[in-house]
Amino acid sequence: MKEVIKIEGGRRLKGEVTISGSKNATVALIPAAVLANEPVTILGVPEISDVRSLSEILRILNVDVREEGDMLRIDPTKMRNVDLEQDVVTKLRASYYFMGALLGKYGHVRIKMPGGCYLGPRPIDLHIKGFEALGAVVEYERGGYTIHAEELTGAKIFLDIASVGATINIMMAAAYADGRTTIENAAREPEIIDVATLLNKMGANVKGAGTNVITIDGVRNLNGCVHEIIPDRIEAGTFVIMAAACADEMKISNIIPKHIEALTSKLEEMGVNMEIGIDSIIVRNSGPLHAIDVTTKPYPGFATDLQQPLTALLTQAQGVSHVTDTVYSERFKHCVELQRMGAEIEISKGSSTITGPRKLYGDKVTATDLRCGASMIIAGLLAEGTTEIHDTYHIDRGYDDIDGKLKKLGAVIYREKIED
Repeated sequence: MKEVIKIEGGRRLKGEVTISGSKNATVALIPAAVLANEPVTILGVPEISDVRSLSEILRILNVDVREEGDMLRIDPTKMRNVDLEQDVVTKLRASYYFMGALLGKYGHVRIKMPGGCYLGPRPIDLHIKGFEALGAVVEYERGGYTIHAEELTGAKIFLDIASVGATINIMMAAAYADGRTTIENAAREPEIIDVATLLNKMGANVKGAGTNVITIDGVRNLNGCVHEIIPDRIEAGTFVIMAAACADEMKISNIIPKHIEALTSKLEEMGVNMEIGIDSIIVRNSGPLHAIDVTTKPYPGFATDLQQPLTALLTQAQGVSHVTDTVYSERFKHCVELQRMGAEIEISKGSSTITGPRKLYGDKVTATDLRCGASMIIAGLLAEGTTEIHDTYHIDRGYDDIDGKLKKLGAVIYREKIED
């Protein structure tokens, strides 16, 4: 038996939705917490399967984990540095953050290759380059990495690509290193600022997060603290796109509008009627939507994680839209699923061309990855008839109670068990 999500399309949405804590920040904050030598409490934790997987990894390391609502208390005082070769490590890509955390704290880590959504080549060579610059020796064998350092020493590290994962991993490894580490061409995403804020609350000395040069002065000890996660900018963007697609009036609350400016500027270009507040956006029923061109880029550019949800909306825009993904050139499997529902899309290397508006029809589709799943939900809301989404586990990795939130807005969405 497997679970599918079914959506009866054509319902107009109305009401208010509150955005959960950032998935991309959470999956880095949890490994970062083990650098402390005292308990760390994280507030605003989204209820997603990636959090459950990371909590399981913490328990393997003999870390005491307690969950209460959206609060996670992580107590590493009895932690043991054991090899991470269990299957749970391959369930998500973010397990690689234990590389930086354990290397920083113990000078040694053995871990399986991380998993997660397949979006084309996603090498971790920049992470390795950073660890080696700090003085570590890295060996790859039997599907995993052994990383060891007698001593970590601060270094100047230039990232060939402004990688979020490498920036965070190097930041964590350098927290205890001797001397100053400088990361040049660092990624600037809000999630990096959130991790740096946690580390500094714990007693680390991180400066420049949010710019392309970050400095970390190593310290001897990190203590416990309480930290609240920033709102999820990708979930926020997803619901804003949903509202633009099929809402009479929807308020998206608990957001930081600046974090999704690249999206809202494009939606304004399309003709979407939005009222942007301090911590919320109200989207009202708009007139005909216009085709646009979008190119994804690292933050503060248009997020690659939002191009798949946006493509579902572009099927309803008048004219020809072009989407180019410079971050993940193979991130277009959602287009095949949208074609199945009636969309007119041409796919080429690293880009797609969408001609609209086109009526969508409910069908059996697959969430090939997390954000493709969001695209399928938006398409299902727009479509005539019932859409049946398979491989829902991808959606549950990154969206907290998306079914419940949509039901409150008036959507008809439910889950069923079916035969494999």
